Amino acid sequence: MAAIKAGLSDYPTASGVQWEFTGQQEEQAKEMAFLSKALVIALFLIFLIIVAQFNSISTPFIIGFSVLFSLTGVFLGLVVFRQDFVIIMTMIGIISLAGVVVNNAIVLIDYTQLLMERKKSALGLGEDDMLPFSEVVPLIIQGGRTRLRPVLLTAITTVLGLLPLAIGINVDFVSLLAEYDPKMYIGGDNNIFWKPMSWAIIYGLTFATFLTLVIVPVMMWYLTRANYKWLKRLPVAEQA
Repeated sequence: MAAIKAGLSDYPTASGVQWEFTGQQEEQAKEMAFLSKALVIALFLIFLIIVAQFNSISTPFIIGFSVLFSLTGVFLGLVVFRQDFVIIMTMIGIISLAGVVVNNAIVLIDYTQLLMERKKSALGLGEDDMLPFSEVVPLIIQGGRTRLRPVLLTAITTVLGLLPLAIGINVDFVSLLAEYDPKMYIGGDNNIFWKPMSWAIIYGLTFATFLTLVIVPVMMWYLTRANYKWLKRLPVAEQA
């Protein structure tokens, strides 16, 4: 679109003649602008809720990276499997995905922080005291190991639940109950409508889940290390 506009801008026209894109192009531009604003608002509200819940600025940024990974997964999946980017339904899938993906990171971070609080109590430390850095890394590893199964189960059940909608499996439940004939078939008009949203969520959630299990603990370790180093509470051997 930008290339077309740039080319038309150099095209000589008579005095007083103007041109603009209308019809389907205009409607798609309006829909894209509206859904982009909706995505930004959704991410902003998620950010505020996480800041209020965790009372931290660094934690929402870690969780925000999960959303970024999911967007990468959506675009990568569409490119690899040669599927179209349908503005309305694919963008609705991306907006829905932002709310689903953050759950995995929240579950992982919240449990790790719970382990840290328990360790503080076991060592007799106060609420404002900091754990020794040597105790932090094993707790991050334990948190990732313990929450591995819930995170994977959440992603797998969501993906499997969306597969019939993405593939377009249709079942007539009225006929199934009345005549014991499900009249099952694949495809149809409803599949054309819902397929882009379903595949967007599936691609993004699959890609983000595996990266979340690796990147989120690593980022927690890195930010914790930077915080200890800034407060000069990191052992000399760890500061290199």
